[in-house]
Amino acid sequence: LENLQPEIKELAKRLRYEVSVRGKQLGWSEKVARFHFTRNMRRVVTELYVRDNCHPFKATLLLWVQIPMWVCVSLALRNCSVGALGSAVQEQFSSGGALWFTDLTAPDSTWILPFSLGLVNLLVVEV
Repeated sequence: LENLQPEIKELAKRLRYEVSVRGKQLGWSEKVARFHFTRNMRRVVTELYVRDNCHPFKATLLLWVQIPMWVCVSLALRNCSVGALGSAVQEQFSSGGALWFTDLTAPDSTWILPFSLGLVNLLVVEV
């Protein structure tokens, strides 16, 4: 989408000129000329999206999958850590950690995991 922006700007400038010339020939008002420009610009941009196979909805598709997945995983981990699934699961979480976090049901007092997760997410977004 970003690579198409220069081409879209150039086409918009050319289309604006063509619509203004045609509008003067036919005596269109500013409102009618704006309507024709908007309609034709929408058509041109849609053709560019089809040509380059880069519809804006494709960029948000991953987001629509990730949000429900994140909610489900977060709720599942929460239910496991508070013992909603039974005492056997909570017993395993309370003794199944590694390194400095041996109890997975206790809050991280050092804040190492939240900061490292935030840093990794920032790096993923920036890279």
